Amino acid sequence: MLIDGHSMAFRAFFALPAENFSTSGGQATNAVYGFLSMLSTLLKEEKPTHIAVAFDVGRKTFRTDMFPAYKAQRDATPPEFKGQVEILKEVLATLGITTVEKIDFEADDVIATLAVAAKPLGFKTLIVTGDRDSFQLVNGTTTVLYPMKGVSVLHRFTPEAVEEKYGLTPQQYPQFAALRGDPSDNLPNIPGVGEKTATKWIIQYETLDNLLDHADEIKGKVGENLRERIEQVRMNHRLTEMVKDLELPVGPDDMEMKPAQVAEVAAKFDDLEFGTNLRERVLAVVKTEGTVAPVVEVEAEQVVVDTQSLAQWLPARAGQALSLALTGVAKPAGGDTYAVSIADTQRHAVLADLADISAEDEQALATWLASEDPKLLHGAKAAYHMLAGRGFDLRGVVHDTAIAAYLLRPGQRTYELADVYQRHLQRQLSTNDNGGQLTLLDAADDQSLVDDAIAILELSEELTKQLQDIKAFELYYDLEIPLSGILARMESIGIAVDVETLEEQLKTFISQVAQEEEAARELAEDPTLNLSSPKQLQVVLFDTFGMPKTKKTKTGYSTAAAEIEALAIKNPHPFLDHLLAHRQYQKMKTTLEGLIREVAPDGRIHTTFNQTVASTGRLSSTDPNLQNIPVRTEAGRKIRSGFIVGEGYETLLTADYSQIEMRVMAHLSQDPGLIEAYREGEDLHNYVGSKVFNVPIDGVTPELRRQVKAMSYGLVYGLSAFGLSQQLSIPAGEAKKIMESYFERFGGVQRYLREIVEEARKAGYTETLFGRRRYLPELTSDNRVARENAERAALNAPIQGTAADIIKVAMIRVDRSLKQAAVKSRVLLQVHDELVVEVAAGELEQVREILEHEMDSAIKLSVPLEVSAGDGTNWDAAAH
Repeated sequence: MLIDGHSMAFRAFFALPAENFSTSGGQATNAVYGFLSMLSTLLKEEKPTHIAVAFDVGRKTFRTDMFPAYKAQRDATPPEFKGQVEILKEVLATLGITTVEKIDFEADDVIATLAVAAKPLGFKTLIVTGDRDSFQLVNGTTTVLYPMKGVSVLHRFTPEAVEEKYGLTPQQYPQFAALRGDPSDNLPNIPGVGEKTATKWIIQYETLDNLLDHADEIKGKVGENLRERIEQVRMNHRLTEMVKDLELPVGPDDMEMKPAQVAEVAAKFDDLEFGTNLRERVLAVVKTEGTVAPVVEVEAEQVVVDTQSLAQWLPARAGQALSLALTGVAKPAGGDTYAVSIADTQRHAVLADLADISAEDEQALATWLASEDPKLLHGAKAAYHMLAGRGFDLRGVVHDTAIAAYLLRPGQRTYELADVYQRHLQRQLSTNDNGGQLTLLDAADDQSLVDDAIAILELSEELTKQLQDIKAFELYYDLEIPLSGILARMESIGIAVDVETLEEQLKTFISQVAQEEEAARELAEDPTLNLSSPKQLQVVLFDTFGMPKTKKTKTGYSTAAAEIEALAIKNPHPFLDHLLAHRQYQKMKTTLEGLIREVAPDGRIHTTFNQTVASTGRLSSTDPNLQNIPVRTEAGRKIRSGFIVGEGYETLLTADYSQIEMRVMAHLSQDPGLIEAYREGEDLHNYVGSKVFNVPIDGVTPELRRQVKAMSYGLVYGLSAFGLSQQLSIPAGEAKKIMESYFERFGGVQRYLREIVEEARKAGYTETLFGRRRYLPELTSDNRVARENAERAALNAPIQGTAADIIKVAMIRVDRSLKQAAVKSRVLLQVHDELVVEVAAGELEQVREILEHEMDSAIKLSVPLEVSAGDGTNWDAAAH
């Protein structure tokens, strides 16, 4: 199998959206992902014994020397594609697949040479390429697989298929192409000669040379056109004819698949932040025997599965650290446990099926789980929910290997046990084919849950060492581990909702969506216009209304949110107002439908807080996402009013940090101006505005304040002068002046932002005040897009990450104080910088004081923290 690397990677690049496939540092990976996905399918279906991927070396080849216009019309390589070919070559090397390239020649020539050399050696050859010139290589033993759609649907071109499609033999194809011309290679055509005429001539004269020798016989205007362009046609033919006798460092016999380096493949996939699915698909179809890092399965003889009952086994190990692996359903307020395996450090394990457990064993398990005896788990928060479903209480968690792995490598797509085991110990877990849903468990023949418990033991030891090496063990042990228990409790409690209020709002949004669509249809004079159809929108915006074109995409011009918003600012139009309003109401409608769907039988919504998703350390929320309900819009506030105080409680209390990220910025940059503003208790944006625009504080207008606010917050995200001009709808020159004036007054900020990127470039990572690292290898990338994305991430990570750490510290302190005060009130939600508490009757003042004090004392910065609190019977009313 011979694959045209550039051609197929390029097709994969356009088949998958770059924005959905990139590392947290900003390196696009869609071409690599798509190519590897295609490769795994091809290897599985075709099972080649020998394989090579050929690459172009650059744009300059002997063809461009011969005909400088060759391929000259092609657009510059998209910046997101750059850098991906090198990555692909590195991955192919770890997979044991040969890559070949030759200076001054194209990948086609390499493939042609190898295909021709393979025939006398008795090979059958498959060529995978998106270049139709390769049809000239098709013969009885060589077939071209040509992509018809993306890289997933490939069409087989045998000699018969080429004849059926073009009415010509494969040998005649390049002669036909020379006559037809090729816009993709910038080869000129003959006016008036299309595919039909070209085919007719080649069939009639059998060869191109014969046709050109008899060009005088061709009558009419087309004959005249042909005679005028004979030299160009000959040139076209020389350019489309592939070179079949290159000297190459390898021949067909040298391309046998070599064993893949499993550990290196896994490490590469981790760097690219690909999920398990693709890695397993690829490793399943490449050779893996005799690899440098053999696949190590936990062998049964290494572990003793004791046949004692839990009632005998657990008390004998009282006080010891034991690992716990379990299967079941981890839904907050709806969990269940099917089976557990517990292992000790001597590699003795015990296994129990909870559907078949004696009362004595159940009591022993409950006693151990609720004790403070040290427990090691993978995904402790999920375990809390599984066990709670059976009435068990889990305490004494000292290790969670999922969280440890996340702190060591933030930004990975998955922290499943099998992945972490492979990533950090280069070992494979024997996979369990029943999707982890164990129902009937036989201790004698089910090893996988025991393997999990042993893997957790081994990982706890290894990851502890690795965390200590990067001085992050304290962050793990004192902050993240206790937090997972607090989050589990918050998820179990949930927050009460008034379903009627939400349903009422849903009706309103449904009618608003319809009204906006109707108004837009009237303006466009199209009663069937669908505002959710990009195709129909393109027609209305750019043809009907003749609006300026937005960014060009594969399917026309972009109708994405950012493009339409920018268009509305520069070219106000009532149609755009209706379109944007329609989108906002549609989003609210979808949010509400999701919320109503998630209301549990207890009348409360139980969101899941994810502790290992955002690479900055922030928590995220899913099923449903309670962090995406806008707080500043009328519609968002309306939705928040549907979240209410639950039965048996008196009010909701919310407390949040004011301008936490700007305060962290002031502390980290040590800028005297920012520090002074906060210490004097001035309104930050008015203070900064007065300095930047040289006016007294009371002379800062709302517009100036808005400009400064956008500037201050934008800097934390690596905002450029151009970005600021877009955001504020002002000329780029004016934005540049504001920026320069800002840095003149607040030089400490500029110095800090410059230094943080340089330090991160040297070290390879950024760090928060609490030692949370974010690795950004893309800072040294040759790919400008990836490098600039990583620079923005480097500016943002220490500030946003420190703010995230501060609220986590506050949550632990608040939790401890509420316990000590023995109050009934409880924390329900954390949304970025805000905590939402359900307060019991008569406890409001005491709880408010606890919240304000503990949040305020979470960290000592060079500027004071400011906590503001509010209360009310629903989430909106409790805003402040």
